[in-house]
Amino acid sequence: MPPRSRYDSPSEQSLGYQLKSFFRLWPYLWPKGKPSYKLRTFAALVLTIAGQFILVGAPFFLGLSVDAVGQAQGVSSVFSKAGLVIVFLILGYGGLRFLSVLISEAREYLFTPVGQFAQRSVATATFAHLHKLSLRYHLEKRTGGLSRVIERGIRSIDFLFRFLLFNIGPTLLQLAIAGVAFWVAYSWEFALIAVVTVLLYIWFTVTTTEWRLKFRRDMNAKDTDANAKAIDSLLNYETVKYFSAEDFETGRYDRSMEGYQKAAIKSRTSLATVNIGQSFLMSAGIIAMMVLAAQFILDGKMTIGAMTTITLVMMQLYRPLNILGFAYREIKQALTDMEKMFALLDLEPEVKDRDGAEKIGSIKGAITFDAVDFHYEADRPILKNISFEIAPGQTVAVVGPTGAGKSTLSRILFRFYDISGGSVRVDGHDIRDVTQKSLRAVIGIVPQDTVLFNDTIGYNIAYANPDAPQEAIEAVARAAQIHDFISGLPQGYDTRVGERGLKLSGGEKQRVAIARALLKDPAILILDEATSALDSVTEHSIQDALDTAAHNRTTLVIAHRLSTIVGADKIITMDDGKIAEIGTHAALLAKSGLYAGLWEQQQEAERA
Repeated sequence: MPPRSRYDSPSEQSLGYQLKSFFRLWPYLWPKGKPSYKLRTFAALVLTIAGQFILVGAPFFLGLSVDAVGQAQGVSSVFSKAGLVIVFLILGYGGLRFLSVLISEAREYLFTPVGQFAQRSVATATFAHLHKLSLRYHLEKRTGGLSRVIERGIRSIDFLFRFLLFNIGPTLLQLAIAGVAFWVAYSWEFALIAVVTVLLYIWFTVTTTEWRLKFRRDMNAKDTDANAKAIDSLLNYETVKYFSAEDFETGRYDRSMEGYQKAAIKSRTSLATVNIGQSFLMSAGIIAMMVLAAQFILDGKMTIGAMTTITLVMMQLYRPLNILGFAYREIKQALTDMEKMFALLDLEPEVKDRDGAEKIGSIKGAITFDAVDFHYEADRPILKNISFEIAPGQTVAVVGPTGAGKSTLSRILFRFYDISGGSVRVDGHDIRDVTQKSLRAVIGIVPQDTVLFNDTIGYNIAYANPDAPQEAIEAVARAAQIHDFISGLPQGYDTRVGERGLKLSGGEKQRVAIARALLKDPAILILDEATSALDSVTEHSIQDALDTAAHNRTTLVIAHRLSTIVGADKIITMDDGKIAEIGTHAALLAKSGLYAGLWEQQQEAERA
C-alpha cells in the first residue's frame, strides 16, 4: 500500500461529521443575494408538506365512497342523490391524487434551478480552491483519483437534495400524519402498528446497511484505484509505447478491476439479506393492520371502507419506504462523497498571502536572494545559505550538477514554496509581503517541459493574455520564430495541439512557450533549462528566440548546456545546494574550478 499523503483525509468519518457536511449545503440552498432562490426553496418546502397531507387524505375519500356504495345498494343510478355523493367522493379521491402529482411537479419546477445553482456553486468553489492549494499538494495527489472525488461529491449534492428533502423527509412526515389520522379516525392501535412497523423497518435497514457499507467502501476504493491507474497510464501514453508496456499496463488495470469485481459481488450478494428482512417487516405490518381491521369490522366498530382506507394509506406509505435500503446506502455514500469533497475545501494552502499583503504593481526587476535556506522535508535540506543579487535588466545564469538545487530557485521565486530561512526580495519587497497573484503577474517562465492545453495553438499562446488581439498573438509568434510554421498549417492558429501538446514537436512546443511568455510581457523572465530536452540543432534555432525574449528584461537562466549562457552578465555555479562560484564565463574559466570542469566535460562530449 502506498504511503499516506499528508493531505489525505480519513476514509471514514462519524455520521455526525457527515451530517455536519450536509448542513454546510444550506448556504447554497438559501444563497445570499438571491431572494428569488430563497423564495423557490421556501415554496418547494411548503408544497412538499402540503403534498403529504393530500396523499394521506386522498384514501379517506375512497374509503368513504366504498361505504357509500354499500349503503346505497339498490339505487339504480349514479345520478340519484346517493349516487352523486358516491361520484363526488370518487372524484375527490382522483382529484387529490392528481393534485399531489401537480404539487410534486410544481416543486420540481421551483427547486430545480436552486439545486443546479447549488451544484454549480459548490463545483466552482471546489475547483477554485484546488487552484489555491500549493504545488506540493498537487505533486503528491493523483489527478485521476482527485477528479473522481470531485465528480462524486458534486453528484452527491443533487442526490441528497432529492432523497432527504423530497423523499425520506416527506415519508417520515407522511407517517406522522397517517398515525394521527388513524388515531383520530379509528383507534390508537392502528397508529401504533403503523409507527412501530415503520420504525422497525428503519432500524433494520440502518443496521444491516451499516454492516454492508464496508463492502461498498471497498468497492469504491477499488473503483477509484482502477480509474486513477487508467488515467495515469493514458497520460503517459508515449512512455508506455517507449517500453512496449501495453500488456503490463493492461494487466495492472485488470488486477484493479478484478479487485473491484470481487468487492462488487460481495456488495450485491449481501443485499439479499436486507431485501428479505425488509419484505418480512413490511408484510407483517400490513397483515397485523388487516387482521385488526377485520376484528373491528366484525365488532361493528369499523366499516369496510375504513379497511380500504387503511390499506391504501399503508401501501402508499410503504411505497417510498420500499427504496429506503437503497436510499440509505446511497445517502450514506453521498454523505461520504460530499465529506471528502468538503475535506478538500477545508485544506489550508501551504503557501498563503499574509494579512495585509499588498500588490507589487509595476517593477524594475531587481532580485535578491539573502541567506536563503530551503527544504522539502525537514531532514533533507535543498538550499543552504544562498545569497546573490540580480540587477534590473541583467541576465544571470545558474548552473551546476543535477540535484544541485537550480530549478528550486525558480519555484521559490514564483513562491510555490516558502523558504525556511533568509529572504527573497523583488525590487526590495519581500515576496512574502506581497500577494502571490501580483508577484506571479510580473514573472514569466519558459519551462524545460512545456505542457500545453488540449486546445488550439492560438489559445495556448493567448493563455498569457486571453484578451489579446490576434495581431499581438501573431507578433509574439513571429518573435518566437513560430509564426511561419503556424501559418503553413491548414488551420493556422486554430490547429489543435492534442493532449499535453503531443501533436507538436519539442521545439515547436518550446516556441509556443516563448511566445506565451512574450505575450505576458513580464519584467522578470525565467528560462528553466528551456533547451536541455532539445537536440543541438533545435537548440541553436531556438536560442535566438530566447535571446529576443530576454531582451530588456531581468532574466534568470537555469542552464544545463553551458554553451547557451556564455554571454550572461553573471554565472552562478551551484553544488549540493550551495553557491560554489559566481562570475562571468571568462572569469570562471580562469578559476579552473567547478564551472571550468563542467565546461570541459561538455566540450569533450560535443567533440566525441
